[in-house]
Amino acid sequence: SGVCNALSLEIKASPKVRAFVGEQVLLKCSFKSSAPITESLLVDWTYRPLAGGQMETIFHYQSVPHPTTAGKFKDRILWLGNVANGDASIAIQSPVLSDNGTFICSVRNPPDVYHNIPQTVLVVTERGLAFQLSSAALLSILVFLPSALVVFLLLVRMGRKFRVLKEKGKCGYKKSSIEVSDEPEPSDTAGCGGKLKEWCLSCVDTDEEDPY
Repeated sequence: SGVCNALSLEIKASPKVRAFVGEQVLLKCSFKSSAPITESLLVDWTYRPLAGGQMETIFHYQSVPHPTTAGKFKDRILWLGNVANGDASIAIQSPVLSDNGTFICSVRNPPDVYHNIPQTVLVVTERGLAFQLSSAALLSILVFLPSALVVFLLLVRMGRKFRVLKEKGKCGYKKSSIEVSDEPEPSDTAGCGGKLKEWCLSCVDTDEEDPY
């Protein structure tokens, strides 16, 4: 019976959590107990600095949450758990670089008081840029950005040529003085009327040659 009780309470926690300075971070902890959840259930979160040293209790729960009232985590621990659902998670508000270290979630639910001891390593870093790019995303941008730029320039150039051809096709278009053409210069009556006149003249023309 003692062995069964020792193995019946299981705790799970994230082995490693990353956070950014000043941004709230969640430390997840869940548990399963064979015994019914009662007011005797206890939750304790302890912390050991990255450089080592003694463990310190930063949070205690028994019926109601009791965040620490002293030390570096004073007024910065937020209870997010729900013991009825097997959740004993907490959050750290405004994390700083000195918060780096190991956090341990401990749960006791008499008669289940023995359990595994999962540890969560918190790594707090400066965010730096407003966003971070993975190496794969950065490589993709470096490869596809020049190609996209070339395609865009080609589309712009084709659009300009299309507009020029469209303007030339309009009735009454006159060539610029700098354009070179083998065709005779149009008369002052060039335009829709001039073209109609030339067409009419070609209609009345015959293939007979004038006599000498």
